[in-house]
Amino acid sequence: MANVEFIAPIEADEGVSRVTELFEKAFGEKPEGVWSAPGRVNLIGEHTDYNAGLCLPIALPHRTFIALKPRTDTIARVVSEISPDEVVTADLDGLKARGVDGWGAYPIGVAWALREKGFNVRGFDAAFVSCVPLGSGLSSSAAMTCSTALALDDVYGLGYGQSDAGRVTLINAAIKSENEMAGASTGGLDQNASMRCEENKALLLDCRPELTPLENVSQQAFDLKANKLELLALDTQAPHQLNDGQYAERRATCEKAAEILKVPNLRYCADGIMKAGDPFQSLKETLDALPDDVMKKRVRHVVTEIERVRSFVHAFANNDIEEAGRLFNASHDSLATDYEVTVPELDVAVDVARHNGAYGARMTGGGFGGSIIALVDEGRSEEVAQKIADEFARRGFHAPRALAAVASSSASRNA
Repeated sequence: MANVEFIAPIEADEGVSRVTELFEKAFGEKPEGVWSAPGRVNLIGEHTDYNAGLCLPIALPHRTFIALKPRTDTIARVVSEISPDEVVTADLDGLKARGVDGWGAYPIGVAWALREKGFNVRGFDAAFVSCVPLGSGLSSSAAMTCSTALALDDVYGLGYGQSDAGRVTLINAAIKSENEMAGASTGGLDQNASMRCEENKALLLDCRPELTPLENVSQQAFDLKANKLELLALDTQAPHQLNDGQYAERRATCEKAAEILKVPNLRYCADGIMKAGDPFQSLKETLDALPDDVMKKRVRHVVTEIERVRSFVHAFANNDIEEAGRLFNASHDSLATDYEVTVPELDVAVDVARHNGAYGARMTGGGFGGSIIALVDEGRSEEVAQKIADEFARRGFHAPRALAAVASSSASRNA
C-alpha cells in the first residue's frame, strides 16, 4: 500500500516568492506587500462558538499567503495558484450580499464587509498561494479571509491589525464575508484562531457576546514537545461542506432550544447545569423541557462539550495526558451520536488511531467530512497515519493526507 502523504508547511520565504510571482504574472506589476494567515485545528469545543460557549483552537504552521496592491477605483480582482489563469473580478461599488460566486466571494467579501461598516476601502488586486488543505476542516476559508483583512487594513491605513483588540474588527469583517457573501455559516472560532493565536499556546476562546475583546480570550500553554507528544492532524479527504444546510440546521435547532428554555443562548444552560448541586439531574431536567429527541441530543452535546473544554485545559495544565485523551474521545463520541456530524471516514480514522496507541482522537472542525486529530507519543504520528491510510485503502476510501499540528503564530505581514 502507498505511503501516506504528509503535507509540509510553506516556509515564509517560499510563500512570498511564489505568491509574488503569481501576482506579477496575473497583473503585470509588483504587489505592495505580502501577508499570510494560518489555518487552525480546534483541540476541543466543537459547535460551541455559536452557542456562546468555549473552544480551544491552535493556529497551524500551514498558511495562506496573499500578495495585494490597492487600486484607485472600486474594482477587485483576485487570482489563486489553483487556477492561475482565471481572475475573478467584481465591482465593490453597489455590491450586495451573495453578489460574488465561487471562491472569490471570500476575499472580495472582506472588502465589501469593511465598506459596509463605513471604512474607506477601495478596490484591490490580490493573488493567493496556500498550503492549508482545501475542504479539510482546517479552515482554509478563514486563512483566506483573515489574510485579506490584514492586508486591506495595512494598505488602507485602517489601523486595526497591530493590536489584539483591534484585530477583532478585522475578524468581524472576515466573519461577515463568510456568512453573508459566501453563504457559509461560521461562528467566529476559525477567524479568532487565525488572527489571535500564539506559538506554543492554545487560544481559550469564550464566545459570550457580552465579553469585550480583551476579556474573551486567554492563552493556554500547549507545548507538545515539552510533554513528548505529537498532535497528528489527518485530512480524511471526505468532502467537507458547511454551506449545504447541515451546519445551519444545527445552529437553528440550538437557537430554537434556547428560546424554548427561555435563555439567551445555550451557554446559560451549560453554566447553570455545572453550578447545580447535582449536574446530572440538572441536565436531565433541562433536556426534559425540550419537545423532541433530536433537539435533546443537540443540546446535550453543546452543554457537555463546553464542560469538556474546561476539563481539557485543566488536564493539560496538570500534565494529565490520559485525561486529555479521554476528553478527546468523549468529544468525538458526542459529535457522532448526539450532534450527528461525523461521516464513516472520520469515525474509521478515529477508531484506528485509538486502537494504535493514541491517547485520544476526535474529529475537528464542522464535520460532515474534513479532518481528525489524535494525541500520540512523540515519533508516532507517521506510524498512526499510515495505519489509518492502510485501513482507508481496504475500505475503498480516498487516500488521506496528514500533517503535524504544531501550535503556531497568527496572521502577519511577510514582505
